[in-house]
Amino acid sequence: MSAYVYIITNKKDGTLYIGVTSNLQKRVWEHKEKIMSGFSKKYNLDRLVYFEVLDDVENAIHREKRLKKYKREAKIKLIEKENSQWADLYENICA
Repeated sequence: MSAYVYIITNKKDGTLYIGVTSNLQKRVWEHKEKIMSGFSKKYNLDRLVYFEVLDDVENAIHREKRLKKYKREAKIKLIEKENSQWADLYENICA
């Protein structure tokens, strides 16, 4: 079963949140609708700017932990390599 590591933000160069899920579309929708309280709700993080598809949840969790250890500059470089405009990718995953 596929799993996803994702990064959401509130704006270009804004606060970053890294998460892992088995249902990316549903999880980003939950962030957008502020369904769950916590860090992403507190900082209004609802723009999907980066994600990776992994082969299972265990690998996704390991990748998430590695990404969280990256310095901010490295996270920004990762985002901008794939999404230089910091566009919200949510519509792309819903298509």
